[in-house]
Amino acid sequence: MRHNKLGLNTICTHVGEVRDERYKGAVSPLYMSSSYAFEDVDAKRYPRYFNTPNQEGLGKKIAALEHTEAGLIFGSGMAAITTSLMAFLRAGDHIVLQQILYGGTYNLIVEEFEKFGIEYSFTEGWRPEDFEEKIRPNTKVLYIETPSNPLLTITDLEAIGKLGKKHGLISMIDNTFASPVNQNPIDFGIDIVIHSATKYMGGHSDILAGAVASNKENIAQIFALAKNFGGSLSDYTVWLLERSMKTMGIRVRTQNHNAQKMAEFLSANEDIAKVYYPGLPDHPGHEIAKSQMKGFGGMLSFELNEGLDASRFQKALQLIKPSMSLAGVESTVLSPALTSHALLGAEERERQGIRDGLIRFSVGIEEADDLIADIEQALHKVRNGAVVSTKS
Repeated sequence: MRHNKLGLNTICTHVGEVRDERYKGAVSPLYMSSSYAFEDVDAKRYPRYFNTPNQEGLGKKIAALEHTEAGLIFGSGMAAITTSLMAFLRAGDHIVLQQILYGGTYNLIVEEFEKFGIEYSFTEGWRPEDFEEKIRPNTKVLYIETPSNPLLTITDLEAIGKLGKKHGLISMIDNTFASPVNQNPIDFGIDIVIHSATKYMGGHSDILAGAVASNKENIAQIFALAKNFGGSLSDYTVWLLERSMKTMGIRVRTQNHNAQKMAEFLSANEDIAKVYYPGLPDHPGHEIAKSQMKGFGGMLSFELNEGLDASRFQKALQLIKPSMSLAGVESTVLSPALTSHALLGAEERERQGIRDGLIRFSVGIEEADDLIADIEQALHKVRNGAVVSTKS
């Protein structure tokens, strides 16, 4: 059966599964071997070559979900990002990147690229012309992230795809915040799709992984470098990730629903100064998001009114966890200035609009009314100067 004819949850459940031919088990068997035969075999398998049975199977699932020909699974999202970028950039090349990115990606660019003789430019905005004006004769790659981390800005996928084709450039996207459930950039002309599979693909805050999906030619070029960088993933974690992805469609759609309710609640709350969520009609990227996303995602950010302490607010929460990372089934919050974007430095964060009081909210699968009640009680405590205990 052709993958493009299957529904999302069917792909999540069945595509790429490793069949248990001997015992006919209902789930993929786990192949833990780090050494395979090399004579009289269909493939010379080696974990660092991304081609063990479990690695190959999961790569097929990622590819089917992102409507591509092939996929690779990495040891982390940063391993996927770094390997993909370096596979298409050489000394003397130039890359154009979106203004606001995940802090780890930004730090990679500004800390490492000059060492390799790679030039880079960040855009001043998110319009196609903002990218085009930064293109140089030696530009090779356009890199975007939409919705972006942590301000949920929206970049026009189709426009960037066309811009890349016009100038003969490779276009890449970090699609982590959207997940394949909500957005398939390949359908809009983007060449390479990257994920921190730690997030919505894993979904339970217990897996570290990355993923890349593209056509066979691009994946072959990324693999040529990946096997030297050694960023492969252990087969046990690959097996756990495949198991987790079976419920990704159900989880993410619930998170979409909850995030919309939370964004609307926060927007109407007198203690909240601003909410960043593309599902809100007043979000500047709302119309573009509607045209390229199937759902607006489970991530949002917000700022408390001046005078309300963001740290005290987070400590006052009883159900929602102040915690690193995102996209688990449990709701979490964090301060980007102290965590995901701490490497940027105060001046650069301010330039990008990432203020110290900004709170990033990863909405889980709990009942939305319970999440609302938790935020209301935390706001009440902070507003009235109640002593906040850090003990649960």
